[in-house]
Amino acid sequence: MIDLAAASADSATAHYTELHRSADLSVGSYLIPAGATDPQSPHTEDEVYVVLAGRARLVGPEASVPVGPGSVVFVAAGEEHRFVDVEEDLHVTVVFGPAEHTRRAER
Repeated sequence: MIDLAAASADSATAHYTELHRSADLSVGSYLIPAGATDPQSPHTEDEVYVVLAGRARLVGPEASVPVGPGSVVFVAAGEEHRFVDVEEDLHVTVVFGPAEHTRRAER
């Protein structure tokens, strides 16, 4: 369980914390404070975002979707994407399959 009360938006930068790792997947908590910039670049693994709190837009090369509590979004490996227009502190669970960075060595 991710404790939203323990995660704070003390800084103006996004923060990712890995919570679980196995060979086949990794799970983490991503926090982007309201008004902050999402600095991420494409990942080498597929990922699923589950929005727990906050509001923003997730933009990619072919779509831009609003996200809020309960939103679940799939992003394919290698796809350019980022959260923009973060209106409220955004708390997101991120699931990578396979585990984050495991395919980096393959490329």
